[in-house]
Amino acid sequence: QIEPILTGNLPPGFDTSTCRSVYVGNIHVQVTEALLREVFQSAGSVDGCKLIRKEKSSYGFVDYYERGSAALAILTLNRKQIFGQPIRVNWAYASGQREDTTDHFHIFVGDLSPEVTDSALFAFFSAYSPNCSDARVMWDQKTGRSRGYGFVSFRNQQVC
Repeated sequence: QIEPILTGNLPPGFDTSTCRSVYVGNIHVQVTEALLREVFQSAGSVDGCKLIRKEKSSYGFVDYYERGSAALAILTLNRKQIFGQPIRVNWAYASGQREDTTDHFHIFVGDLSPEVTDSALFAFFSAYSPNCSDARVMWDQKTGRSRGYGFVSFRNQQVC
């Protein structure tokens, strides 16, 4: 079974084994819900589709009947250009699944390779400290590419 490489902003420890929904970001303003559904049906039968409109760039969620269809959508549709704008496709998750890092200590990490994801950055730092609570790579919304830097959060200052 082919599985997508985890990309973007997934919470550490996120389990994709039962997930049937994908998040779609960086959607061009001309894309309609009907077009979004049509594009994502190329990966499998769509159960539901929701488009959230923003002024410059919209986002949405696509629910599949089968988990394998969601995995295929991530593999085949991430960075696909619609109206000349690359969409970002990843597993959908509830925002409450991320640990609140408001009171944590954050460090800047620069000179990251373009293929480094949140998950990879978190895995690297958490291997050295169980106090690592989050890692985020900064992405360019227009190009869908990494900006080459990110931030890592820790539960205590001494570890930083």
